[in-house]
Amino acid sequence: MIKNIFKKFIVYILQIESRLILWKYKPRVVAITGSVGKTSTKDAVYAVISGIAYVRKSEKSFNSEIGLPLTILGCPNGWNSPTVWLKNILKGLWLFVWHHDYPKWLVLEVGIGKPGDMKKTASWLKTDAVIITAIGETPSHIEFFNSRKALVEEKALLIKTLKKKGLLILNADDETVLEMKTKTKNRIITYGFKQGADILGSEDNIFYDEVGLPKGIVYRIDESGKSLPVIIEGVFGKNHIYASLGALALSSGLKFNMLESINKLKNYDVPPGRMRLLKGINNSLIIDDTYNSSPFACESGLKTLGEVKSKGRKIAVLGDMLELGRHTKTAHEHIGEVAKKEVDILIVVGMRADNIKSGAMKAEMDHEKIFDFPNSYDAGKFLKDFVKENDLIFIKGSQGMRMERTVEAILEDQGNKDRLLVRQDKEWTMKE
Repeated sequence: MIKNIFKKFIVYILQIESRLILWKYKPRVVAITGSVGKTSTKDAVYAVISGIAYVRKSEKSFNSEIGLPLTILGCPNGWNSPTVWLKNILKGLWLFVWHHDYPKWLVLEVGIGKPGDMKKTASWLKTDAVIITAIGETPSHIEFFNSRKALVEEKALLIKTLKKKGLLILNADDETVLEMKTKTKNRIITYGFKQGADILGSEDNIFYDEVGLPKGIVYRIDESGKSLPVIIEGVFGKNHIYASLGALALSSGLKFNMLESINKLKNYDVPPGRMRLLKGINNSLIIDDTYNSSPFACESGLKTLGEVKSKGRKIAVLGDMLELGRHTKTAHEHIGEVAKKEVDILIVVGMRADNIKSGAMKAEMDHEKIFDFPNSYDAGKFLKDFVKENDLIFIKGSQGMRMERTVEAILEDQGNKDRLLVRQDKEWTMKE
């Protein structure tokens, strides 16, 4: 009770300070929401803008009612430390009272966890551009909403934060997102692979190095009569293609130099746990997608695994997908059906993921090729002895499953795991 009151008080103070800072420094604000791809899009947008101006982005996934003010003020998460929270409040006051070199742009990731979250954000945040990524058929957090429609309507409230001359950027390949164009009179730019998109992607492929190892993704965009190649190294999957398309749509809408924007994306800093390629033990390769999971993202990742050329076995290690409510069983079973088509070995982790196993077996996957474990630790121990040379291992699960521990067990470069893996802060590593 006391802890909740303290949190509400902190949020209230930091939001007031954030509003004062935005009023004083008047940065241009780009806000990003959706059920899939928010963080990747945020990082792609940051990469594009960082070439031309002083910009700040949401750290990690600071996308909540307390995360947004922390980003605006440039403060760390105080976790359970009253001292850190007091320092954050004092820093906010100091920023307002004394003039500082403040960012010209803010790139904010805006998430929701329950009804009313976006309404609270929309009540005080004003934006110059809003990007809506994708929703998917069974979005994350749907457990806390009465229906998918209610969740979509909550996400769409971010559009109301747009200033009069603000820009709305929509993923044309997601019908639900595209329908949001009716909710505003602001200028709209669309992106995707669907004919009619303003920023049209095509010919997406995985490219390989001279010895045949996968190296990254390549595709083309058509924009304003020009056709340009886009290369992104060290990552895989449609999520990174869509993230970069969203960033290039913003670049087009704001009249940035498109060639410079494309070059900024070639080696941009992709955060850990998001379809990153890592070297594993026994000369194996890991596709680390352990930041979080949802049905849409998991299916996309499995299909990417299926596309990658590999000399060894294709292994999927899939943990529970959380916060799906009544959709839990069917969503997990569907992932099992997809896995049967794309992988040689399926490893499931957690009690909900047992439905992935059921789905794969219903699709007639050989039960001898399916293994199940209660947690990410046990899955990691198994993989240490199971992984062979040239194996390609895709690892994914919801945040609460801590699937990065499975990656850690088979990661070759143990000395740099703090940099390579997600959730390596002291506060995370102390959690069970």
